[in-house]
Amino acid sequence: MTPDLALDADLVGRMVAWRHDLHAHPELAFRETRTADLVARELAASGYAVHRGLGGTGVVGTLTRGDGPAIGLRADMDALPIVEETGLAYASRHPGVAHSCGHDGHVAMLLGAAQALSVEPGFAGTVHLIFQPAEECDGGGRAMVEDGLFRLFPCDSVWGLHNWPGLPLGTFATRPGAIMASLDTFEIRVAGSGTHAAMPERGIDTLVVVSEIVLALQTIVSRRISPHDPAVVSVTQIHGGDAYNVIPSTAVIRGTVRCLDDAVRARIAALLGEIAQGTATTHGAQAEVDYRYGYPATLNAGDSVPLAFAAARQLRAITATRDDLPPSMASEDFAYMLRACPGAYAWLGADGAAPGKPLHHPGYDFNDAVLPLGAGYWVSLVRTLLAR
Repeated sequence: MTPDLALDADLVGRMVAWRHDLHAHPELAFRETRTADLVARELAASGYAVHRGLGGTGVVGTLTRGDGPAIGLRADMDALPIVEETGLAYASRHPGVAHSCGHDGHVAMLLGAAQALSVEPGFAGTVHLIFQPAEECDGGGRAMVEDGLFRLFPCDSVWGLHNWPGLPLGTFATRPGAIMASLDTFEIRVAGSGTHAAMPERGIDTLVVVSEIVLALQTIVSRRISPHDPAVVSVTQIHGGDAYNVIPSTAVIRGTVRCLDDAVRARIAALLGEIAQGTATTHGAQAEVDYRYGYPATLNAGDSVPLAFAAARQLRAITATRDDLPPSMASEDFAYMLRACPGAYAWLGADGAAPGKPLHHPGYDFNDAVLPLGAGYWVSLVRTLLAR
């Protein structure tokens, strides 16, 4: 290791090979068996104690070097149910499944850090490398915590990292407090009275009710919540009817709510129910609301953020550090780990000379130039937190 924590070319090459192999063999939430096999094999080869099965397919690798604090470094493993449109030689071989969020790169970065740390003399303490399943909406982070992650592997702090298209390569960004939003979903089932489309007066038109509910829901953020409290209410599905000449008796609205504050989250859940039921009653219909709380907001501990920046600034390849970016209204189930253990989540810029495709786009591919930066950050963070 050189003083700025540059990784040797052979290790960078191995990270690229792991990443391309994982990209070609993506696995959906809680099915990451091949990925977990690769991770466990490489960790064991580097001298880590390997534990499997937390959260279903999760893997934890532990390296202890003398007395000192214990920290957790986390990477997510799952892919998305997306048809890949990259045309790459290493494109997904599994139709309808693709690494369109970069978790293949996250795994490769942490494996690279694992190998570098296995021969790194500059720390004292314990490092738990946490390879988590099912980040994409299925709550693998929660599953690992509920399975006893921090009871079996006590940590003084836990840390997460995500590649971030939209930020230039070499940019490291994080912030105290909320950095990612909560994720809730809702379903509103409207019941009216079906009738012939030519005789709407003989029924209760559910589609008119649904249309008014959708429009009224947009007033929650614009008129019922303070502009100082960021929130998003999005309707993403409307289902109702099967024939051109029949007004259906039932219809369904589905959508998502994103917030940065738990009190705002609860307020929106209540308003959504009031608006749906009140609008339906006005038309003589009924509305049943199913509001499902999902991921909480991702909250960085204030005293952890300066440590993350200190570690990032040890890398010459990190050319900019930023604490001025607003939180993302996307969500992240690393939130469950941060609720159980203090730490920080950060973004690592992924755009090269030209901007890449956004996360979750069918044409997205992880930028391999990010790999040594991410692995270098993990090594630097260990040296910063567990200095001899």
